[in-house]
Amino acid sequence: MLKGDWKDQYGFALRRVVMVTSSKLVKRREGKISKYNVALASFLRVHFNLAAGNVGGISVAGRRIAVPPPAPGSGRGGGGGGARFGMTAARSAPVSVAPILKKLQRDCATPLPVLRHVAGAMAADMRAGLAADGGSDLKMILSYVDSLPSGNEKGLFYALDLGGTNFRVLRVQLGGKEDRVLATEFDQVTIPRELMFGTSEELFDFIASGLAKFADKEGGRFHLPPGRKREIGFTFSFPVQQLSIDSGILIKWTKGFAVSGTAGKDVVACLNEAMVRRGLDMRVSALVNDTVATLAGARYWDNDVMVAVILGTGTNACYVERTDAIPKLDGHVSTSGRTIINTEWGAFSNGLPLTEFDREMDAASINPGEQIYEKTISGMYLGEIVRRALVKMAEEGALFGKSIPDKLLTPFLLRTPDLCAMQKDESNELQKVGSVLYDVAGVESNLGARKVVVEVCDTIAKRGGRLAGAGIVGILQKMEEDSKGLIFGKRTVVAMDGGLYENYSQYRGYMHGAVTELLGTELSRNVVIEHSKDGSGIGAALLAAANSNYEHDF
Repeated sequence: MLKGDWKDQYGFALRRVVMVTSSKLVKRREGKISKYNVALASFLRVHFNLAAGNVGGISVAGRRIAVPPPAPGSGRGGGGGGARFGMTAARSAPVSVAPILKKLQRDCATPLPVLRHVAGAMAADMRAGLAADGGSDLKMILSYVDSLPSGNEKGLFYALDLGGTNFRVLRVQLGGKEDRVLATEFDQVTIPRELMFGTSEELFDFIASGLAKFADKEGGRFHLPPGRKREIGFTFSFPVQQLSIDSGILIKWTKGFAVSGTAGKDVVACLNEAMVRRGLDMRVSALVNDTVATLAGARYWDNDVMVAVILGTGTNACYVERTDAIPKLDGHVSTSGRTIINTEWGAFSNGLPLTEFDREMDAASINPGEQIYEKTISGMYLGEIVRRALVKMAEEGALFGKSIPDKLLTPFLLRTPDLCAMQKDESNELQKVGSVLYDVAGVESNLGARKVVVEVCDTIAKRGGRLAGAGIVGILQKMEEDSKGLIFGKRTVVAMDGGLYENYSQYRGYMHGAVTELLGTELSRNVVIEHSKDGSGIGAALLAAANSNYEHDF
């Protein structure tokens, strides 16, 4: 029944184990390791010192049975801790992890030809989106921001940033070209959960009340010239159909909001009416999204800023466009001959290198088939792609031993900050990697497994960073084609914001490297990528100033 030259003293006991288990083993489900197989493997390992690395397996009842490897040591410095967690069995005949990792790296590869294709396709989709609404995956939304901050603005201006469960308010005193920003103050207010499901009037009354309390504290270095209303820039990071610089219709609430009575209404009018009800002498003079506000904030300090990119939980990009390059611009006249275009580039999908894990994640998402670029490069999704890859390696390659903690099967358990922390671990034993795996996913790991995990993190971060870099070059390429040397022939600044870009140094390095690789050393010297931390807050106030109803005393 057993093949091989076994020691006589264990023959009887071994035969008893095989007799009890052989019929069960033959009937075991494909891809599942049974308790009988585990018992047999443990017996063989203990009594005959077998290891999966030097013995391929044994034949039982005509079936070849692999001997699974022993469970690796704990990421916390010892074994046995996994008993705290629910466990799912790995496959009884594990394949090597190496082929799975190599396929992942091959599917995620971003060599120069792939980057060139993505950059070219991004530029082509931008043109199609500018030609007609619905012309491409990219919406290419008109922001109606025709007047950018110049540095000459003077006076007191406010900003309101509503984009999640908190809203921020800010005020800034501007002193013109010489003094620029004289003073700033800000505050943050948490929105009660019940208001996220209440009525439009209740939500905007709460916001107006918060604004009024903030305005009541105005004093000291802040002063409003006589005869003027306070003006505010409203950063509203929900889907809107922009109608003008100071009006936009809410398409739908997202991010957990389900406020009734707002969809189809002008959100600026909703806020203005609430401020009137509250007796607040303030009006909205600019409605923008966070990417446009970031560009404006950076442009105030540097006239060479032409593009802004957000790389955080989500992603987006905007840029300064010539109005004569926008065929779909119907009747809108810009005094400056230019405007900011909000690309909504997260919807891009042309020629992206995708894996089976991307496709599975997309299919299980609330918007399958949409926002593919965002799902490939933004912070919301990087950890989930890594988690799915690790689950397959654990199930098919026994990456973490013979069983898998049930926690690892939880969608979106791994977050991008976890990936960042693991990639920054330079210790010999990769203790931080082990700690993250254990604390977050309940995974016991040895050094070999930790090295594989770091490789997976690097593969996904590298693809994301390099594809983000290709997108930036695509925008610059489109602008260069229209301006004939006015972009690459001089200093051009791309303002960056978002936690992913700011905190994930490996990702950031891959992004910068892709831009240099695509443009070449000479041209890339003229393209400056700068971090504009929290630029969207002051940017909204600056856009309120640039689009003020009052003349500036330049």
